[in-house]
Amino acid sequence: MSNFDITIIGSGPGGYVAAIRCAQLGMKTAIIEKYNTLGGTCLNVGCIPSKALLDSSEHFHNATHSFKEHGIDAKEVKANIKQMIKRKNDVVSQTCDGVKFLMDKNDITVYTGVGSIVDKNTVKVVGSDKKEISIQTKNILLATGSKPNFFPGMEPDKKRIITSTEALNLAEIPKKMLVIGGGVIGLELGSVFNRLGTQVDVVEFAPTITPGMDKTMTKELTKVLKKSGFKLHLQHKVLNVKNTGKGVQLTALNKKNEEVVMEADYCLVAVGRKPYTEGLGLENVGLSTNDKGQIEVNGNLQTSIPNIFAIGDVIKGAMLAHKAEEEGVYVAEFLAGQKPHINYNLIPGVIYTWPEVASVGKTEDELIAEGKEIKVGAFPIKALGRARASMDIMGTVKIIADKETDEVLGVHMIAPRAADLIMEAVVAMEYRASAEDIARICHPHPTYSEAVKEAAMAATEDRAMHI
Repeated sequence: MSNFDITIIGSGPGGYVAAIRCAQLGMKTAIIEKYNTLGGTCLNVGCIPSKALLDSSEHFHNATHSFKEHGIDAKEVKANIKQMIKRKNDVVSQTCDGVKFLMDKNDITVYTGVGSIVDKNTVKVVGSDKKEISIQTKNILLATGSKPNFFPGMEPDKKRIITSTEALNLAEIPKKMLVIGGGVIGLELGSVFNRLGTQVDVVEFAPTITPGMDKTMTKELTKVLKKSGFKLHLQHKVLNVKNTGKGVQLTALNKKNEEVVMEADYCLVAVGRKPYTEGLGLENVGLSTNDKGQIEVNGNLQTSIPNIFAIGDVIKGAMLAHKAEEEGVYVAEFLAGQKPHINYNLIPGVIYTWPEVASVGKTEDELIAEGKEIKVGAFPIKALGRARASMDIMGTVKIIADKETDEVLGVHMIAPRAADLIMEAVVAMEYRASAEDIARICHPHPTYSEAVKEAAMAATEDRAMHI
């Protein structure tokens, strides 16, 4: 029997980052992962592999759509999906190996098997050979993440009706793909296949794609997707999806309550994710989940049992890898007697379409609903010299500030490399900067970041210069 200061169940970004920080702070740390590779959903079948395929498909799209304009003659360009998948798998393998290296470097004990709670100081690990190991631990951290969600009538068979996991390993480029859900996962994976020549039809229950995103960004992203060839079927309620053998047939009700039938090669079910807590043994210590399947925690990420913590997708909040990482660090530092802090309002969100979408803070509608007096500045990407030079001219940057104090309350953008650009806004807002502060900072020329400066100028006395 082994004794640890903390035992972490789940090795995704939240779990493995928590393990590293705990080890750095002198705790004897164990981490349990049921799969043979570390990294969880994000590294194995989520963030990393999807970005690898997004980059590969973007290269192909540029070769077939913009190389000629750049003066590059490329004949008979073909998409080799098998090589793309191989490269993606290599990226995943290297990244997971990197996590294993970090575990070894920090003297973290790794157990492979299914971890569950026996009591508040005992964790059981059952390996693939059914052998059990018992671990004694002062603290337990639950970081088991989430799994794909689905509703009745759209149950994945993992052959033609697939989730994001199967979409990352398709052996062919479909002629047509239906995507149920106009959120982050559906639009990102839809973009991969759209660039490779697949006709992508998105079926969304809400009146817009990306519900909850700032309305200006939703409108702009809708234009971007339609221009790239996406077909958006909004306000459609999916009744059922059937595998027809060589394809799928989807039946839905449109906003007029009329039955609509669609056919395609595959159907990607992308209606969000749900917390994964099965087999954790919560009942053994009197813990349960709420109506959303989440584990309830307090402000210090403690469950109702003070030495059992939970982070990431199994608790409330956005299901984001970087949110889980921050929470993992928080738990480690809290246990070490420090005073950690997470500002949940300043956790950025990103959609890796092209151009990318990124946001931080409140949307315009949220601030209006709160009764805030605001002012808004926006600047189009097409007005930038760098955008014209690169032929990436779609998108906009929007800054929302308090009307009286000028404090920046929200920044939303669709732009090339918006995932990186948004950090300027996060840093500014962390220090409660005003729009004037951003406007006064010298930005390099020519860059995409100039759009942030110009939007800040537009929000302060409407003085954007290049439009």
